[in-house]
Amino acid sequence: MYGQNTMITTELKIYENIKTALAEARSRVVTTINQTMVQVYWEIGREINEAVGERAEYGKQLLQFLAERLTADFGKGFKVSNLRNMRQFYLMFPIRHALRSELSWTHYRLLMRIEEPKRREFYLSECAESNWTSRQLERQMHSFFYERLLATQKEHLEEVAGEIYQSEPKTSPEYILKDPYILEFLDLSENKKYTETELEQGLIDKLQEFLLELGKGFSFVARQKRITTDHGNHYYIDLVFYNYILKCFIVVDLKTAPLSYQDIGQIDFYTRLFDDKVKQENDAPTIGIVLCTDKDESMVKYSVLADKENLYAANYMAYLPTEEELKEKLQYEREIIERRLLLDKEDA
Repeated sequence: MYGQNTMITTELKIYENIKTALAEARSRVVTTINQTMVQVYWEIGREINEAVGERAEYGKQLLQFLAERLTADFGKGFKVSNLRNMRQFYLMFPIRHALRSELSWTHYRLLMRIEEPKRREFYLSECAESNWTSRQLERQMHSFFYERLLATQKEHLEEVAGEIYQSEPKTSPEYILKDPYILEFLDLSENKKYTETELEQGLIDKLQEFLLELGKGFSFVARQKRITTDHGNHYYIDLVFYNYILKCFIVVDLKTAPLSYQDIGQIDFYTRLFDDKVKQENDAPTIGIVLCTDKDESMVKYSVLADKENLYAANYMAYLPTEEELKEKLQYEREIIERRLLLDKEDA
């Protein structure tokens, strides 16, 4: 027994060493990519600015020429609007060796929106020294963090600064490498193209994927499934699955706002309606899931009608993803999709 325990301990130690090495390697890759992007975009901005000078008309012609050639050779990260941003980047941060290696291109894109030099320098320094993510930077800019600090007495400074890390989503090399700016820089394609312009549609795409991934026995049935009542009223359910282990339908409703009593009532209504109109005699009762997501917090609730609670607790949860798993996935994907949509809007 002693020998077996020792072997397990040794194997776990080897695993932890390898895990640490891989995590550190991934972090170094992400850091290298970000530093390289910032440096080369600064250099592109310098080249364009020195060529254009004060010749505005020539500048338009040059940017169009470069955009066409670079896009053909290196992908879509070199549209006219992006090249214009690179020139602006050089003009705002003209000293190359003063660029902060801790900051990504996404950080600098946000900082370039700040016209007042003192305010911009404050956010730049805080980002680099406090290791802010771009999400933290954006949140503090929108909440006028700099202005509030100026008006805050010194003894309350730590309390105000603590806001930065509240509700901050988890970051990882996997998350950062989904950054659309990095994907464009490397000329890589995303696994899923978001051709629809609505955040809800992008989230429904991802919901469909990770419910099949997280749940056991899930089979996709329909998207925007229409159910009609006896009175002729039409209702559309975002996603419908069938679980062949539980032998029941699972209906999903997505809301991009904080959870309300009306939302819970609606998913209960959908569940009863599905039982009445679609469920077959041998099927188990339908389960509903309502997912609500906004910028601050995501919420996930299963619809458990009073007459089904014992059945649900005893038989269903072994095959369904937990509320916490769904919440984490939902928040993660919202972050990614919002950044993708923001990039598309800026390039339009």
